[in-house]
Amino acid sequence: MKHNFKRLIIWQDSMDLCDLIYSYTETLPNKEKFNLISQLEKCGVSIPSNISEGSGKRTNKHFSEFLTTALTSSYEVETQLLICARRKYGNEKALSNLLERVNSLQSKIFSFREKIESENNKVKIKS
Repeated sequence: MKHNFKRLIIWQDSMDLCDLIYSYTETLPNKEKFNLISQLEKCGVSIPSNISEGSGKRTNKHFSEFLTTALTSSYEVETQLLICARRKYGNEKALSNLLERVNSLQSKIFSFREKIESENNKVKIKS
């Protein structure tokens, strides 16, 4: 079951989040280049990448697995942002905005995954 990932709100939101992450990491200390900066950017990119990759899978079950991976990457981003907050890195307002955006995206991915899994279960029952 192919989904047009570019039309998915979760993909669009995750692309926006990715842009915000890159803007935020530009403000972090250079000593974090190979630690927090690298990790934040990698996990940030992983979210829309897994949504798009999963959208091309044959079944909703497979798509759901990629949504789970996107969701877990968002939890990694959240943790890394919380580390930044503890270290008092970057702009506090930008950091707060990022955390809100991550939490909102997590809810959306979770809900969408539940919907996909529910549709998958309905198909199994009808068969």
